[in-house]
Amino acid sequence: MAAAAAVAGSLLLTVGCSSSSSSTGATGSSTASGTNTNWATVTSVAAGGGMNALVAAAKKEGQLNVITLPSNWANYGTIMKDFTAKYGIKITDANPDGSSQDELNAVNQLKGQSRAPDVLDVGTAFAVKGDQEGILAPYKVATWSSIPADAEAADGTWFADYGGYVAIGYNSAKVATPPTSFADLLKPMYKNEVAINGNPTQASAAFSAVFASALANGGSLNNISPGIAYFTTAATSRSATSVPPPTASTCTDSGRASSCRWSPPSCRGSSGC
Repeated sequence: MAAAAAVAGSLLLTVGCSSSSSSTGATGSSTASGTNTNWATVTSVAAGGGMNALVAAAKKEGQLNVITLPSNWANYGTIMKDFTAKYGIKITDANPDGSSQDELNAVNQLKGQSRAPDVLDVGTAFAVKGDQEGILAPYKVATWSSIPADAEAADGTWFADYGGYVAIGYNSAKVATPPTSFADLLKPMYKNEVAINGNPTQASAAFSAVFASALANGGSLNNISPGIAYFTTAATSRSATSVPPPTASTCTDSGRASSCRWSPPSCRGSSGC
């Protein structure tokens, strides 16, 4: 958990921290206070004795377990490489192409094991779900005060560190007429060529695609029904399907689908990348 806190405190890599019971249970020595500090239970770097104490404890632990962080998503590959180079801490990235629900499942299923995830990166809806289930540990990163109130949990269990925009992507080598709207994707020419990456009930990117289609069809942030109706129509006409959650570039390049909708990451202010 000390290594997890080091990431959350300095790199703003996480959306939420795992519960202390799912961490490795290692404790670090706080050189600032001269006492042993259990980083699985502290709620801020200041409470643990400062950044130097945190880094020392993280290096002593020597291991950070992350989950579902694709190397080509939100610059995670570079972030993890630079983190290891700077601190000498090994990072294990489990199930890099998994979903937000997979991450919550891992916290519960691997509780108490050495390979349990220390930190998570999930969609906001799943962060709220994890908080409600009581599986996230409160920890406020050093820049907590700069994060908008509507982008963080008051108790420190999660915060939003980046956002994205839904887009329609296509492979120009396979799609002669590019789609320009959600309505276009229902046309016969795109039959069996449209997909969303993942299950909308498990993956935030897929859920965002459904919400985007709702907004494009008269819905609102309080009404996703038009989006559900849209994909019901698309599935019935065999225009759309769902694919496992590899990146959109994998989807368009592999030939499994000519058009994909996904939520590419973009940094947002000081609380982002």
